[in-house]
Amino acid sequence: MTQAVADFGEGRWMPVCGLSRLLAQRIVCARVTGVDLILVWDENRAVACERVCPHEQADLSLGYLSAGRLFCPRHVASFDLRNGRISMGWPSRPLRIYPTRIDGDQVLIDVAAIRPPAV
Repeated sequence: MTQAVADFGEGRWMPVCGLSRLLAQRIVCARVTGVDLILVWDENRAVACERVCPHEQADLSLGYLSAGRLFCPRHVASFDLRNGRISMGWPSRPLRIYPTRIDGDQVLIDVAAIRPPAV
């Protein structure tokens, strides 16, 4: 099944998850254009980010949320959900954050911003 992609002028937006599902689960896994992501509901906003921790490659969908941060289940460092920065003292690039918007009961992601990981 192919999902429709809508062009709202500044991006190519695809519905990825129902808002009611995200509100209930708080972390939802998704695969968009071949890239594994997670959608997170935190501090009254939807955030989309890469699913794999850039530091130790743990599955961030198994982590937890607190005060605008996503905590890795493997090493307990955390990522700021506004900009992807890892907590101080951890050597890692920032977590990739992708643009989202809400349209009715759908959470949409800008598919033009998603790039597959380098091989």
